[in-house]
Amino acid sequence: MISKKMKYALKALTYLYKHSNKDHCIRTQEISENEKIPKKFLEQILLDLKKSGLVNSKQGNVGGYYIMKHTEKATIKEIYRLFDGPIALVPCASLNYYETCDDCVDEATCSIKKQLIIIRDQTLAAMEQVTLSTIFNGEPANVSTQS
Repeated sequence: MISKKMKYALKALTYLYKHSNKDHCIRTQEISENEKIPKKFLEQILLDLKKSGLVNSKQGNVGGYYIMKHTEKATIKEIYRLFDGPIALVPCASLNYYETCDDCVDEATCSIKKQLIIIRDQTLAAMEQVTLSTIFNGEPANVSTQS
C-alpha cells in the first residue's frame, strides 16, 4: 500500500499537470482546497518534488508551483522511491536499501529471499511501465506480469 504522502504527491502532480505552466503557477492553497490535501503536508510534498526536479516554483504575487515538462516521462518507481523508499518487501532483497537479516542463517540459500527478489523484480518492471503521463492522461498502462 502506498503512503498518504505518495498518494498526495500523485494528486498534486496531476493537478499541476492539468492547471499549470511556466506562465501560470498554482498556489499551494488552491491545490490543497481542490485536492483535499492538508496544506502543511502539501507544502512538504511540493518541496520534495521541487528538489527532485519534477516541479518548480516562482515567488511573488503571481507565484506558485508549476510542473516541469520532462515530468511526463517520470515513472511511478521514481516517485515511489522518493516518498516511500524501498520497493523490496524485506531489506535483504532491496537493491538500493540492502541490509542483512538478523535472523537469517544463510542468506545465499534462503528460499524466502529468492522468492521476494522475484516479486521485487516484477514490481519494479511494472512500476517502470507506469509513467506520470499514463496517470495524467488516464491511459491504461502496458504492464505485463510475465517474466
